Amino acid sequence: MERVIKIFPIHKILAESLALDLINMIKENKDSNFPFTIALSGGDTPGPLFSVLGDQHRDAVNWNNVHFFWVDERCVPPDNQESNFGMTQKVFLSKIKIPKDNIHRIRGEDNPEKEAERYSEEIKHFTTKRNRIPFFDIILLGLGEDGHTASVFPGNEKLFQSDSICTKALHPVTGNTRLTVTGKVINNARQIIFIVTGRNKSEIVRKVIDGKDAEKHFPASYVIPVDGSIFWYLDAPAGSLLKPRPEVMKM
Repeated sequence: MERVIKIFPIHKILAESLALDLINMIKENKDSNFPFTIALSGGDTPGPLFSVLGDQHRDAVNWNNVHFFWVDERCVPPDNQESNFGMTQKVFLSKIKIPKDNIHRIRGEDNPEKEAERYSEEIKHFTTKRNRIPFFDIILLGLGEDGHTASVFPGNEKLFQSDSICTKALHPVTGNTRLTVTGKVINNARQIIFIVTGRNKSEIVRKVIDGKDAEKHFPASYVIPVDGSIFWYLDAPAGSLLKPRPEVMKM
């Protein structure tokens, strides 16, 4: 497994650099016979990345051969302010020329069990397979202060061994229902990219990346690509406790 850690002075520069990297990866795929598949995460952290893509790179690539999915979603309608899809649609997807059929949202407003089954079938239909598991070119992930990623929360690490593609999950504090892609699908991706910002995440970043006291203690510790790479895009505060500390990228 290849692991690369990139630290940037501020969130804005991180977003600009990652946006360029994503655009270049899509361009490299232009002659492929298969669509370029990306599973997006939600929350506040990837928002600046999506804004940069929508504002600065809307015409940078031919989006016809790119398919977007979601790693997880809250069980709310798409116009709800908590919707991962809704945020991405507003700041990014609505600004690019992409076929409607290339956007594969999780229908958070529908019955969770039935939607998990439907979305699993949609993923199977629109992705290729590797190791008999759906294969994504890129999966973007966030990291919670409790070590959760996607909507796999502490105590539910069994989802990294699940044979399901998508399943229902409960937030351990709020009890709110979510839908999440499971661990075998995540670990089957070509490239997994963690985006983490803020000093409040520095301790969990250190524990997960260090691995010595984190192994199997946090859901994010189970993110180990089977045949791919894992990249950490951090701002300086989030990476401040790493030792030896990687050099901050100069942009």
